[in-house]
Parts: sequence; C-alpha cells; structure tokens
Amino acid sequence: MKAFRKLLQRTPLYGAYKALGHYPDYWYWKLRGEPARSPHLLKQRTVQEYAQRYGLRVLVETGTYYGEMVAAMRKRFDEIYSVEYALQLARRAQKKFQRWPHIHILEGDSQVRVPEVLKSLRQPALFWLDAGYYGWAGLQGDKQRLSTELDAILRHEVRGHIILMDDAHGLNGQNGAPTVEELKRRIESEFPGRSVDVKYDILRIVGSK
Repeated sequence: MKAFRKLLQRTPLYGAYKALGHYPDYWYWKLRGEPARSPHLLKQRTVQEYAQRYGLRVLVETGTYYGEMVAAMRKRFDEIYSVEYALQLARRAQKKFQRWPHIHILEGDSQVRVPEVLKSLRQPALFWLDAGYYGWAGLQGDKQRLSTELDAILRHEVRGHIILMDDAHGLNGQNGAPTVEELKRRIESEFPGRSVDVKYDILRIVGSK
C-alpha cells in the first residue's frame, strides 16, 4: 500500500486520491471524539465559514502542497493566491489550476511572496497559514518567518484581514516557533482590537482595528 501511494504521489491524480478520503477521515475523527488535530474537511468548512462571516472574497494560502484547499475553495473566492516553496509541488499545482485565471500559484519563499500579494490587495482577505511550517528551520534556517508574515498582514493598510493558522500544535516554543500564549499576548498587545483563539487545532486571529 505504501509503495502504491508513493507511486501515486508522482502523478497528477494524487490530489484527487487524497480528496476522496476527506469524508471517511472526517467521520473517523467524529467517532474518535473529535481529537485536537482536525481533518481536512473541517479545515475547508472553517475557511468557508470565516469567509462568509466576514464577507471575504480573496483567499491567500501558504503551503499549496497538493492543492486540496485551493480545489475545495475554487468556486467560493473571486481570487485565490497560494504560495508553495517546493518547486515540484508548485509546478504541479500551476499546471493543475492553469485553466482558472482567478487562481494564482506562486512558487517561492512565503515571507517574500505574502508581502508581494499584500501590495496588490485592495480589499480584506482571508489568510490560511500553516503553523507547522514555522517551527521548521530547514528552509534557509529562517526562524522569523511567522513574525515577518503576521506583521506584514496585521500592519497592512487594508484593514479587516482575517487569519486562520492550521496545525496550531506547531506553535510549541521549539525550533524558534513561539507558543500559542506568547503569540496571543504579542498580537493582542500590539494590535488592539485583535483577538486570538484556538479551536480544533486552528488558530484564529480576528478583529478589524
């Protein structure tokens, strides 16, 4: 089975294969009593819920991976920007979504790409970030990525951006990553009107001031 999965990962079909497992994974998560780490289907519903609640029509994602979130949100946003550091994954996603002009797959370092996207935004956006990525020092040894991106978003001239951060358990104080409590204190202190909460392993930064 593992050999088959590795073989499938090399094909354009792997994204669809993973998507087929979203509903079984969701119900298995329910049967286990909804443990901390949330299934992808719940993540999709959370993104959709916050977009609807705050009237957001632009999605900015870091960590395209196999494009599961982009595919799920394709019809729900007017513009989608997704940043992927790994060249092979970025090229695969660019090819997969090339027929949709409102989907922009950006290859490169997210702490460079996110500020670039912000320069083009004229309306509030929903940001879907991957917290597990920020505790990993493997990308150029950079441990300030999270602060760089959050500061760029929260200090942007356009007010009302909403930030959802996946895999909040990655904010554990290790490998340069802050803890959730440290991040909460800093954001709520430096950006009055903002509030930080975690539910189902998704950190949520809301508020418009």
